[in-house]
Amino acid sequence: MKRAISGYHQDDEDHWVAELDCGHNQHVRHSPPWTNRPWVQTVSGRNAKLGFMLDCKKCDRNEPKDN
Repeated sequence: MKRAISGYHQDDEDHWVAELDCGHNQHVRHSPPWTNRPWVQTVSGRNAKLGFMLDCKKCDRNEPKDN
């Protein structure tokens, strides 16, 4: 389920984490793993992505399944 980025913070390992409007968090430092996403590295890049829609894995897992 797509959710908008509402803010950011850094975790204990200084990786950037997007705060989603659903209340969940998602790491945004790696894409693919161990490769830095250029926009994450600057304040202006992060600010430009506010409102950007990301897939929330936790919302997807919690969504009821249709039978």
